[in-house]
Parts: sequence; structure tokens; C-alpha cells
Amino acid sequence: MPNEFTIKIAGEAGQGMQTIGAVLSRLYKKAGLHIFANQDYMSRVRGGNNFFQLRVSEKPVFTLRQKADIVVALDKKSVTLHKAGLSDKGIMVLDRKQSGILQADSSFFDVALHEWAVSIGGSDIFINTAACGVMAGMTAIAFEPLGEVIREAFAEKGSDIVEKNIKVAKAGYEFTQGNFKKKTFSLKAGPLKDTLFLSGNEAIALGAIKAGCKFYTAYPMTPSTSIMNTVAHYATQYNIVVEQAEDEIAAINMALGASFAGVRAMTATSGGGFALMVEGLSLAGMTETPVVIAEVQRPAPATGFPTRTEQADLDFLLHAGHGEFARVIYTPGTIEEAFYLTLKAFNIAEKYQIPVLIMSDQHLADSYRDIEPFDVNKIKVERFIITKEESQKVEGYRRYKLTESGISPRAIPSWIEGVIYADSDEHTEEGHITEDASVRIQMVEKRLYKKMAGLCGEIEKPTEYNVTGASCVLLGFGSTYGVLRELCEQSGNALGFVHFPQVWPFPSKETNQILKDAKKIITVENNALGQLARLLKRECAIRIHGSILRFDGRPFDLEYVDAQLKKYS
Repeated sequence: MPNEFTIKIAGEAGQGMQTIGAVLSRLYKKAGLHIFANQDYMSRVRGGNNFFQLRVSEKPVFTLRQKADIVVALDKKSVTLHKAGLSDKGIMVLDRKQSGILQADSSFFDVALHEWAVSIGGSDIFINTAACGVMAGMTAIAFEPLGEVIREAFAEKGSDIVEKNIKVAKAGYEFTQGNFKKKTFSLKAGPLKDTLFLSGNEAIALGAIKAGCKFYTAYPMTPSTSIMNTVAHYATQYNIVVEQAEDEIAAINMALGASFAGVRAMTATSGGGFALMVEGLSLAGMTETPVVIAEVQRPAPATGFPTRTEQADLDFLLHAGHGEFARVIYTPGTIEEAFYLTLKAFNIAEKYQIPVLIMSDQHLADSYRDIEPFDVNKIKVERFIITKEESQKVEGYRRYKLTESGISPRAIPSWIEGVIYADSDEHTEEGHITEDASVRIQMVEKRLYKKMAGLCGEIEKPTEYNVTGASCVLLGFGSTYGVLRELCEQSGNALGFVHFPQVWPFPSKETNQILKDAKKIITVENNALGQLARLLKRECAIRIHGSILRFDGRPFDLEYVDAQLKKYS
């Protein structure tokens, strides 16, 4: 593509691919270009082979490409593994002497990364910065903005380290200016904008903070952990209690306790951790305690691929917990949706006094994009709780009062004396344990039927693009949004797509209306059973013509889906 290029930085865990990727991302953003970046990393501290992939374009991009135009190989193994993944005119950047690559190749660009790092910086840890200088030179970016980015990235390490990094980067830059003559990777810079550069997990964390979350607890579990790290980073500034629990059972129950006490609370995990949370999920359903849970999927069962991506927990989240109770499941597909849907999740959880689940996955969690600043007024923060002043005037308070909407008044414990506030057994309106059959029927109708009726009126509607007249409509949820959007944009009028940012309550009415004239419908899912296709059949009686499924732990890219689509043409 003449208006874009893809860079892949590959090497062993611990060699600093993230550092190079972060510096280059900031650099291209500063140059007015658009970025989609993603990490591919193995479940180990050292060794193996990891890479950071960066797609840079003159226009907004939302997904990955299969081939890389530039591969920066930090070790010998990376040359072997990633050479086949070069595009037709791709370049492999490597330090042949240091990596022991004896043979020459027309695709190689040999650079003395190790020599510059040691002779100028005094240590091979500066190899990353040398590589950044080479990349700036190859992609026709001026050195001045690279110097600014390096100063920002290493400011906390002191001026001496900053200056060494700049000198090393300049050596790589000047060598490339004199020895790399191709203009293949020169892009037209756009206007500078005050944009954000965030990952999906960071957006979820910021959405929680904006929503007024005051208690966050979790047990670290890849790929959800960076939500906790981000909230913890801002905890002092926003007066948030962050608790690293001893396990996921403790985490969900701590969150419920905090919510019961009146503060907005959240936890996050992946599939294995959520499996431990399901009893607590049912407790939230019975006690009508609001809580927000982010479940960031990875391949399973058991430990599976801890650092890779999948969308196989849809059925699990739909049915998790014993018994029947209302819940909402949001499935954000973009950085923006991750922020806004998290904010909405807190409002809905508190309004309906239910658990709300944010189902993400490793691909969205660890993908970065440049985006416009959030409109913090787009979704108003709403609290649905009796204030302390109002509590003094309440007479005959019943925590589980039967109402037309199924939503009972909720007060902070101790603000109204002499009442019972919660019970995990079946209970009366006052909260007393009961085994009365008629009360049981009323309470199930309240917790399930009435609340679900209200929730169906607040569904996040599907996103549709070019559905009318398309010869084929692609359907997806969560992180497949980007690949579906770009495929449709480049297909002219041949393809349309529908993205589901919410899968429960399922938007059946809206979906049937959107797809009523669709000629061919294909789901695109990161699972083996086509769980979205089965949900569509069950909830909408829609016939799916096929499913493009991927369950090797890797995300979809444009070329992969395009190739699979040819089977249905």
C-alpha cells in the first residue's frame, strides 16, 4: 500500500520490543500519522520470540496486516521466523555481526546496533534506541521529533541517560540517511492533532475512573492486569482504593462488599479467574448488588495460551452463575467503545442493581490506536442511591420492595436504623429469609422479568455499515470490529458488516430489522464453535450461511479474513 507501511520489531522476551514500539508509536503520532499497534508475546520472562507490530498510515487504521514491510530482528531466531512474513519489497533490519548471520541477502539492511549502543552509550541496553534512529531514517522522519520523543520517554532516568539515548539514536539515524537510499516508506504527514494513544485496557480503566469507581480489586491475570495497573496509577489522584486480592474469589466478594457499602466497585480477570467468580456473580444477582466485571478473554480451557487472544467465553458469560437473574454483557470493539461502555456499565449496574460484564479479549486489551480525545460529557454519570438526607425521611424502608420496574430503593447501610439490607437466601421485601412459594415467584419475576424488560429498552444498538445492497454481510462482536470495518471499506459495495457492542440482552429486534434483506450472512469469530452464529439462530432465528473461525490464539488480519471469504464466493 503506497499510503502505509507495517513495522515488526522481533526478538527474545526481555530485549525491549515494547520500548522500541512505544517510542516509534509516539514518533509517528507526533508526525501526524495514524497508528494501529499490537503486541504478540509468549508466556515467559526471558527467551522465546515476541514481537511488537506497528501499522502506520496516512489515514485512520483499525486492524493488522499479515505482511510486514520492515522487520527489525534483534536476534538470529527472529530472522528465520519472520523472513517469510516480509512483504514483496520488505526489508529485514538486523545486526549481522552480532546475530551471527553470515549469508547476505538482498532484503537485509545491515546496521551496527550493538556497536553504536556499546561505543556511544556504554551498554547494549541502548540497542533499542539505536533501532529507533534507524527506523526514523528509513521512514523519512526528521530527527528533531525523535529527539523530543526520547526526552519524554526517558525523562525520569535523568539527563545523562537521556543524552546517551539521543546520541545513540542519532548514530543510527545518520548511518541510515547515508546508506538507505529507498524512498519506499516515506508517508505524507497529516496535520498535528491533540490525539490520545491508548490500549483497550487503558480505556476501560479510564472509563471506570470517569464513572466514579472508588474501589478496584483484582488478582493479576493476563491479559486483564493492565486495567488494575492503570487504575492504580491514578488511584491517589482520584481517591480510589486499589486492592490486589489473594485470588479471584476474594476479589469478587471484596467488590460486592464495597458496592454494598455504597461505593462504585469493579474487578477484572480472564476466563479462569472468572470461573472462580461465578458464585459471587450469583450472590450479586440475589442480593441485587451492583458490580462491574471486566472479563478479558484468552485461549482456554485451563491455562491455555495465557498471553494470546480468543473469543470463546461468550456462552460462558451468558450462562455463568447458578440460577436465573438479570445481567448485561457489553463487547467493545474499539478503544472508544471500551471507554464509553465501561462508563455506561457503572450507570446500568447501579440503576438496575445487577452485575454488568464487559467482555473484551487480549487483542483489544493490548492493541493501541491514536484516537480523538474522549467526550467526557457524552455519558452522564448517574447515581441511583438514596442520599443521606433522603434517608432521614424514609419510612417503612424495604430493601427488596416489589415495584413495577423491579428496581427497589437502595440505601447505604446504617443510614436507616432497624432494617435488614441484604440476604443471600430467598427473602421477603424486608430482607427476611423465606421459603414461601408465592414470595419466591414475586422475587424471581422482580429480579429477572421486570429488570430484563427495562434493560431491553437500554440496549446498545448494533453498528451497521453498507448492509443495504451488499452481496455479503459480515457479523462480529468485540475486537473483530476493526478487520470487518476495513474489509468493507476496501470492498466498495460488495461487503457490509454488523458489529455487536452488546450481546446480552441481545438486540434481536434491531438485528432482524438490519438483516431482513441480507443475501448472505457470515460471522467472523475467534472461537471454534461459532458461538455468535448460534446465539443469532437462537435469539433471532436468523440463518447464517457460514462462519470464519480462528482459534489459534492469533487475531484476525485483513488478508486472513479476505482469503477465508473466497470460500464463500
